[in-house]
Amino acid sequence: MTRVGVIGAGGRMGSLVCRAVEDDAGLELVATLHRGDPLDLLTGNGAEVAVDFTVPEVVRDNVMWCVENGVHVVVGTSGLSSNDLGDIERATRSSAARVLVAPNFALGAVLMMVFAQRAARYFGRAEIIERHHDRKLDAPSGTALRTATLMAGERAGMAAPIERAEAAASARGDDAGGVRIHSLRLPGSVAHQEVLFGGEGETLTIRHDSLDRASFMPGVLLGLKKVGSLDGLTVGLEHLLDLG
Repeated sequence: MTRVGVIGAGGRMGSLVCRAVEDDAGLELVATLHRGDPLDLLTGNGAEVAVDFTVPEVVRDNVMWCVENGVHVVVGTSGLSSNDLGDIERATRSSAARVLVAPNFALGAVLMMVFAQRAARYFGRAEIIERHHDRKLDAPSGTALRTATLMAGERAGMAAPIERAEAAASARGDDAGGVRIHSLRLPGSVAHQEVLFGGEGETLTIRHDSLDRASFMPGVLLGLKKVGSLDGLTVGLEHLLDLG
């Protein structure tokens, strides 16, 4: 049985994770950390793996502490920069701890990203529309940025890069590797994304909707059970799935 600590246990996602861990026969919830609680509650209670659902301002320090103290960590908080990820990867080289950073834990969202990556080689233009609840702190979302990164990487060395449309920047969203991202923040939303491809005489839309935060729990539980078998730092839940 894997002993789990939840950092950010009082939040919307953290409280759901606590219940999901308690309901899973292969996991044991041994530590719940709320705002202001010291991280050494994890090691003091024998946590083997921690899951972080906090805020961007503290997630890097939380992950680095876990790595330095030999605690595997699954990260669901947005806000880690490429420099942060580089620091974390280097820290894992001298630690037994493993780190999984997942921009999205919904299995359908992971498949959406993988399908968009594979479709990117066949279309010259693509844009992303992502919609989340109005309390989400970051925009574009981590899911949208990860999707754009995967799409851009798929096209490297193949056809010409995805074209950038010239228009007023204020009306055209953010640019991530030639893929425009449009972010909506509205009450009543949870997590929604469309990837739209355009070609000669056709369009392709790949869409995923999380209608309830419960959709993230299977991916979180999978990450908690598998993170210890990974190498160093892993970004993306797709690496834990058998996608062929």
